[in-house]
Amino acid sequence: MKPEESEYAKQKLSGVSRRDFLKFCTVMAASMGLPLSAGAKIAEAITAVKRPPVIWLSFQECTGCVESLLRANHPTLEHLILDLISLDYSETLSAAAGHQAEAAKEASIKENKGKFILVVDGAVPTKDNGIYCKIAGKTALQILNETAPHAAAIVAMGSCASWGGVAAAAPNPTDAKGIPEILAGKTVVTIPGCPPSPYNLLSTLIHFLTYKKLPELDSKGRPKFAYGRLIHENCERRPHFDAGRFATQFGDDLHRQGACLFKLGCKGPETHANCPSLLFGDVGAGSWPVGTGHPCFGCTEKGVGFSTPLHTLANIGAFTPPTFFTEAFPDKGVVPGGVKAFAAGTAGVVIGAAGAAMLTGLGKKGKDGKDSGSGDNDHGKEE
Repeated sequence: MKPEESEYAKQKLSGVSRRDFLKFCTVMAASMGLPLSAGAKIAEAITAVKRPPVIWLSFQECTGCVESLLRANHPTLEHLILDLISLDYSETLSAAAGHQAEAAKEASIKENKGKFILVVDGAVPTKDNGIYCKIAGKTALQILNETAPHAAAIVAMGSCASWGGVAAAAPNPTDAKGIPEILAGKTVVTIPGCPPSPYNLLSTLIHFLTYKKLPELDSKGRPKFAYGRLIHENCERRPHFDAGRFATQFGDDLHRQGACLFKLGCKGPETHANCPSLLFGDVGAGSWPVGTGHPCFGCTEKGVGFSTPLHTLANIGAFTPPTFFTEAFPDKGVVPGGVKAFAAGTAGVVIGAAGAAMLTGLGKKGKDGKDSGSGDNDHGKEE
């Protein structure tokens, strides 16, 4: 019997069909930019007789990263931790508590040295030898340094674990640091976000289990399949940016019609993530900050999220065209002035590069105190 057929026999009891199981494997392959044929390899890897052990450590955090995982639907949390992996330790999800939970962690580390996956959420305080975060009588710093050397792979889940996040925001009274900085010299996969999409974590783990190696990472340790492009490039409001239509106040006409939020401080042009294409919570279209009408605040980008004031203008660098173009006002059909949305959006594509160049200096003051970007004050006004 093929591994995926064996898994099907088990899943059939819980109402999951073989077709749905293979579909899940194929979707995972596609999300990582792998050929669809990789789905069979993924099915084989995640149906191994011994489930891969995972130890999840939580330090200076808000539990949002675990909450994000709770809302995954493919696979669901119970399918993940009961069928696909062996979650040997998690303060939030462990059935055991206190001494029992700590004993289970120590036993797993001893039994699975060099084989378990270590996932960490939350930053680590380093001031005063890390006394500002202690678990079972040990500091977070001590626990991390004792556990990490024995892991087969280390994943920093969330912005706090990736580079300090909110815990390391100024004035950073505990001298909080991200996991890569603490474990300098070790390869740490960073999955930034506040919280990040659970599928970025699941895809990373499944890639490691399938190919016995980590996915391709960028210079900051982020998986390229998830953080290879700017949010701005695939944002549903991008046609408005190209056409020069910007909301200038929350609740104004252009804001209500879905215009670009750049002038309200959207950090999409300088933030790398797949939020607009992956969305959140599996609840349908628009389920991400910009989709709900709020500017992206750059939570996945070190030096932007928790560092830059929320409504300051983003720094516009070089970016490529979006993967696809949509109508600027798909629901309204007509923009103020009677121009059809699709025509306006198409025209915007043509002038997009020039508009981006003009916006590079938008809101930045020259030595004479005037705006340095040409056409700044009129950009976005209807003719």
